[in-house]
Amino acid sequence: MTDLLHDAAERGARYVAGLASRPVAPTPAMTARLAELDHPLPSDPTEPAEVLRLLDEIGSSATVATAGPRYFGLVTGGSLPAALAANWLAGAWDQNAGLLVSSPVAARLEEVATGWLRELLGLPAETEAGFVTGATMANFCGLAAARHLLLERQGWDVESDGLFGAPPLTVVVGDEVHTSVLKALSLLGLGRDRVVRVPADGQGRLRADRLPPLGPATVVCAQAGNVNTGAFDPLPEICERAREAAAWVHVDGAFGLWAAAAPARAHLTAGIAGADSWATDAHKWLNVPYDSGITFCRHPAALSAAMTLHRAAYLIQSERREPYVYTPEASRRARGIEVWAALRSLGRSGVGALVERTCRLARRFADQLEAAGLEILNEVVLNQVMVSFGTPEQTTRVIAAVQEDGTCWCGGTVWQGRTAMRISVSNWATTEADVDASVAAMLQAAAPIPAGPGRSGALSPGPARPSRPAR
Repeated sequence: MTDLLHDAAERGARYVAGLASRPVAPTPAMTARLAELDHPLPSDPTEPAEVLRLLDEIGSSATVATAGPRYFGLVTGGSLPAALAANWLAGAWDQNAGLLVSSPVAARLEEVATGWLRELLGLPAETEAGFVTGATMANFCGLAAARHLLLERQGWDVESDGLFGAPPLTVVVGDEVHTSVLKALSLLGLGRDRVVRVPADGQGRLRADRLPPLGPATVVCAQAGNVNTGAFDPLPEICERAREAAAWVHVDGAFGLWAAAAPARAHLTAGIAGADSWATDAHKWLNVPYDSGITFCRHPAALSAAMTLHRAAYLIQSERREPYVYTPEASRRARGIEVWAALRSLGRSGVGALVERTCRLARRFADQLEAAGLEILNEVVLNQVMVSFGTPEQTTRVIAAVQEDGTCWCGGTVWQGRTAMRISVSNWATTEADVDASVAAMLQAAAPIPAGPGRSGALSPGPARPSRPAR
């Protein structure tokens, strides 16, 4: 076992060391080798060292370098050194984080990390947290707590009796609500199409002046950080209206919630403490390994009731905080260990600096692309940039060329009818040089674009392009 773990550590270290010099997306030849891993189930055992060798020599090159400094797709962060190392150690510990008795260290670190997160993100002192897979489940838990409490106030026990014959609830969302919220609503039986939609402005912000009448059976789903523009819904107005009506406010802050940690960006989250529940991802801006989402709720009893697991005789439960009562799973990995390690490593100032630095790099992307004659489609207030290269066909072609080139990786989106490349800067390791190399690759991919309406057909050369990473 010891030799095998040393081998795994050496192979992992080589992989991490090579992230900056490899193509971000694997080439077709690299992915073609995956066929070598697909064969009938062996009839006899294979040496563990051979299994590891196959995974590394065939699998490592077929990964997308999402942990590297030039992956700008899907708001994906890398892994901080302390968080990755903690992940490896926690893997060796192999802890079930559901119960205090099954892992005192996991339970304690979740408790400590929850307190640190409340302080860092400016959440109410009574807020409790559940460590889940990602923002979809974090949204699910927050909305489940809302469903429980709003129906309980009307005399209905939804966990025991279900929704058959239950008093109706009204769910209000903005037109730019993220699909993970809609999925959570569908899983909860509240329906993704039964929502009341509120118009959004040009940056995707829910228009508070168009909110419908709210009441004690209403859930308002607000957004902290639009996935395309980075914009924030007007949380002070939304929370004030909801408080007056005894409605529940749930905030989808998958990545935007972390802006609260950066002094220069914290104004974007003003009013957020007035909500009732929040969802975020630690594997986005906190840069811990996948998977790591966090649900927060200022009504711990409602969250616990919604996640109820009827006690079995063998589940020994203490009087202290039991992790499983705030999550859908009873058995799960100890995600809180990596969150604790990241926060302990960075401290308050380090988290703020990470958020602020990546926001500045997003601004650098926008400035250079705009200087080259391209159109930036959003107000760059956070870490998101959308750029158009002309017609939908031209933009789609440039995105494909950039992905094939391998210098960086950016995805596409359609924003209010416009096709765009979407750039998300979320990785602690990204530098100005990475931005400059990526912009140069984008401009090279865009250079052959023929002239179209309102375009000359020529782009400014932009920054000199550094030598390409080795393929």
